[in-house]
Amino acid sequence: MQGYLNHFLGNMDIVNSREVCRFLEVSKLSFAPEYGPKLKEDYVMVKHLPKIPNNDDSRKCCACDWFSCCNDNWQKVWAVLKPGFLALLADPFDTQPLDIIVFEVLPASDGNGDGRVSLAKEIKEPNPLRHSFKVTCGNRNIRLRAKSTGKVKDWVASINDAGLRPPEGWCHPHRFGSFAPPRGLSEDGSQAQWFVDGQAAFEAIASAIEGAKSEIFMCGWWLCPELYLRRPFSAHASSRLDVLLEAKAKQGVQIYILLYKEVALALKINSVYSKKRLLSIHENVRVLRYPDHFSSGVYLWSHHEKIVIVDYQICFIGGLDLCFGRYDTTEHKVGDCPPLIWPGKDYYNPRESEPNSWEDTMKDELDRRKYPRMPWHDVHCALWGPPCRDIARHFVQRWNYAKRNKALYEEAIPLLMPQHHMVIPHYMGRSQGMEIEVTNSDNHKGIKRHESFSSMSSYQDIPLLLPQEADGLDSPSGEPKQNGLNSSSNGIPFPFRKSRIKSASPGISLRDFVDDFDGKLVSDGKKTQPGMKHPDSEWWETQERGSQGGFMDDSGQVGPRTSCRCQVIRSVSQWSAGTSQTEESIHSAYCSLIEKAEHFIYIENQFFISGLSGDELIQNRVLEAMFRRIVRAYNDNKCFRVIIVIPLLPGFQGGLDDAGAASVRAILHWQYRTICRGNNSILHNLYNILGAKMHDYISFYGLRAYGNLYDGGPLASSQVYVHSKIMIVDDCITLIGSANINDRSLLGSRDSEIGVLIEDKELVNSYMGGKPWRAGKFSSSLRLSLWSEHLGLRAGEIQSIIDPVVDSTYRDIWLSTAKTNTAIFQDVFSCTPNDFIHSRAAFRQSMACWKEKLGHTTIDLGIAPEKLESYHNGDVKRSDPMDRLESVKGHLVSFPLDFMCQEDLRPVFNESEYYASPHVFH
Repeated sequence: MQGYLNHFLGNMDIVNSREVCRFLEVSKLSFAPEYGPKLKEDYVMVKHLPKIPNNDDSRKCCACDWFSCCNDNWQKVWAVLKPGFLALLADPFDTQPLDIIVFEVLPASDGNGDGRVSLAKEIKEPNPLRHSFKVTCGNRNIRLRAKSTGKVKDWVASINDAGLRPPEGWCHPHRFGSFAPPRGLSEDGSQAQWFVDGQAAFEAIASAIEGAKSEIFMCGWWLCPELYLRRPFSAHASSRLDVLLEAKAKQGVQIYILLYKEVALALKINSVYSKKRLLSIHENVRVLRYPDHFSSGVYLWSHHEKIVIVDYQICFIGGLDLCFGRYDTTEHKVGDCPPLIWPGKDYYNPRESEPNSWEDTMKDELDRRKYPRMPWHDVHCALWGPPCRDIARHFVQRWNYAKRNKALYEEAIPLLMPQHHMVIPHYMGRSQGMEIEVTNSDNHKGIKRHESFSSMSSYQDIPLLLPQEADGLDSPSGEPKQNGLNSSSNGIPFPFRKSRIKSASPGISLRDFVDDFDGKLVSDGKKTQPGMKHPDSEWWETQERGSQGGFMDDSGQVGPRTSCRCQVIRSVSQWSAGTSQTEESIHSAYCSLIEKAEHFIYIENQFFISGLSGDELIQNRVLEAMFRRIVRAYNDNKCFRVIIVIPLLPGFQGGLDDAGAASVRAILHWQYRTICRGNNSILHNLYNILGAKMHDYISFYGLRAYGNLYDGGPLASSQVYVHSKIMIVDDCITLIGSANINDRSLLGSRDSEIGVLIEDKELVNSYMGGKPWRAGKFSSSLRLSLWSEHLGLRAGEIQSIIDPVVDSTYRDIWLSTAKTNTAIFQDVFSCTPNDFIHSRAAFRQSMACWKEKLGHTTIDLGIAPEKLESYHNGDVKRSDPMDRLESVKGHLVSFPLDFMCQEDLRPVFNESEYYASPHVFH
């Protein structure tokens, strides 16, 4: 019999017939390695799907038309169970699902006291000839029928097992309540690389898109098809986003773009224009906008993630949208006349003006000879390995939810299936033979790219049933044996996998995946060890930023590609992703990391609006965690620093005293309420305990830049808009994502967000508080890059800020530089905000004075006089403002805590914002 079956299965023409595959319960998805091992497959009956046009009698649930069950919209479909989802296909030979249920976290209780809700549950039918079960996931409840009670029990057991089995256990919440487990606990290929500012990140994203082989996922709050990812734009016409996507779409790459559908009255990002422009590129570009405001009833909240995923191989997340105004360099130039770097509406300053139309993108919105652009500071990161697939899974969930709500019957908009396994060479093995060297002539030489073969082979070239040797799964090397039939058309073998999913490593229990931090944040390997060598003063300059095939540059704005422990965290709920549970794992991670920080916390964020315990208006508790940690350090008499960098002013249109700038004033109100004004502020409460010593523990800063608007033109200044959303703890742990520190981003039920928590595994010698310290390669290199940019340090001066908390760094360099820069900018520009303007009346007076003196100034007093006047021994001395500005180092300035301190900045009754929910602003 064995010989007969081997002979039978060796005949590909017979084996791949529909009848044999149906009998053996296999399909084209059974052994597709990207979706994980084969679990259970069979025909089931469903009622919720549209009628499948097919004359095949085998689709009937019985051979006769007499029984009503054949005529009540029930129809036969092929169900495929995989570790992360249940897909329903019209036929075993189909690859595009009619419907898919992506497993996610289940409620902790079913409400009846019966414990956690089951993913699948048997249903008692009144008719004993019918055998049903239901699958409940998110806000979906699907009923299915099988041929017998035994098959129903098999399905229920298999589905529940697949949803709960580690390491993913998609139906269980993991650490921080996240849908995704911690990755990198074993050597699973989890890697990360950081990028500071748009130039570095956009270059890497452009290179990744150029290397795409199968699919590209993009998700954004705002996306501009005409954005140039490389500059000068005139020399890089092929780097324009729509041109890049068109080239890949013509090669057969499938591109899926998910845009936030804004409320047009509130925002001018014009996603309708972006969608039309993107859809006109090629039929392989699919675009969805979400939400539908009228049907969903969602008007206040937005989709705020910024995601690019290429071939499930590399993913980019962080603060950068692919839109105008975001491209920038470390110099943060305020002028570009004539345009070389920022064409048309990309010369962007939302404080001055928001364009009403985006159609003519090459036409200037601002007069470059009168107004500076607003420089943009941001942080982004790339992920490889399982964290990349976790973020892709999040995208698939959101895409499918938007598809069901917006384009249910549009065949051109397909449902997506999340990939479970990486089937690309760098994940299967690290042999050099699998690396393909690609040389890019445009400033990006020697980048190693790993070609993706996950979707290159046509399904006709891959047998459904792949013959293999008996010991093919257990070869001594751990690699599957090749026998001539298990390779794709590219010659890369597809691995066989056992149907059982093994634990990530023998030493890792399920508890490691689901528990919160119980001990230290990172392994004991980072602790100070006796006799540790003095840190290498040149390690930052000599590090291999392009190691292991990562992206490279010479500016210090691209970090090393390092192996890390990574966990994807997010903010989602029913309205944003169709989940049954509100997930606020970003919020939980922030609070937990702050609570367990040992020496310092460094934060850059677009907003800082949070609440202390008992605050009924602001619900997120980042501020409470920070307050408790500082008080504990004070009581323990230990040095502890919290350094926070935020924008000097909200990036919305309108002067501080303008009638239409109530939104700007409202956000300022909530930020000052958090920081220093009233009983709910952190400085007020710390002062009651610490007195003046509170400034040793926590301080706030902004960024500012200056320059000539054109050669021989006026000197102008603008805030550098801090848009990054990062937190670095103890130079060992970094949180990067799209979430702001406010209720909108952190509560989960409001804006949707995505982020990643990165814990270093690769350690370097460093210092902390004057003592030797094992710092993380990813985290410490990111902080050093940010600080060297903010402080204006040259490469050889990096050693002076290696220790972030010692007085020689914190007081003598960081604090001193911020103070000096702030004073110089005030002397030259009298720019706002500043500590000398306490009321709107004072602001009006200052504005009128400078307009009369200069004839023109910016909305925030950003134009310098031709000559500075000062009094010396009773005489007026006139000097060149550039002489004063030469003493400015970097961009760091103090945050003005006394600005508008005499004003109530909340909207008043004659402003439309007064009638809007205050939740909009915090």
